[in-house]
Amino acid sequence: MNLPVTVRVSRRFDASCERVFDAWLDPATLGRWLYATVDGQMLRVDVDPRVGGGYAIVERRANGDAAHYGRYLEIDRPHRLVLTLALEPDAEGDRITVDIAPDGDGCVLTLTHEMAAEYAEYADRTEHGWTTILASLERHLHTASPHVKEHHP
Repeated sequence: MNLPVTVRVSRRFDASCERVFDAWLDPATLGRWLYATVDGQMLRVDVDPRVGGGYAIVERRANGDAAHYGRYLEIDRPHRLVLTLALEPDAEGDRITVDIAPDGDGCVLTLTHEMAAEYAEYADRTEHGWTTILASLERHLHTASPHVKEHHP
């Protein structure tokens, strides 16, 4: 039996654990950064943010619609979120774990993506994808915050 492949990405945020955690479950803003691309048009963002609930995020892209589906397995605000990720609504999907730890006046998010061994060739692409998504989350938190400090030269 082949063991799952694990991809891990970490990023520090200048925001509280609560703000970063809540962004993952906010139906009003989730489609602005999670699985969103610069040129895509968000078609559907359905979120039922409770253990056993799920999500569906569909974006129209130049090469066709990109759909992401999942279920919430564990919600421990503001430290841990475990969910699945699949490209088909009824698929079991990969396991995504989001751990958030305080770090000074901000926090560090560590995302762990466990995928089936047969997808090992996609590990680098998956790591790059999550790195891009976490950068989008950072931009979202920065623009959504009324407490952002202005920096003037």
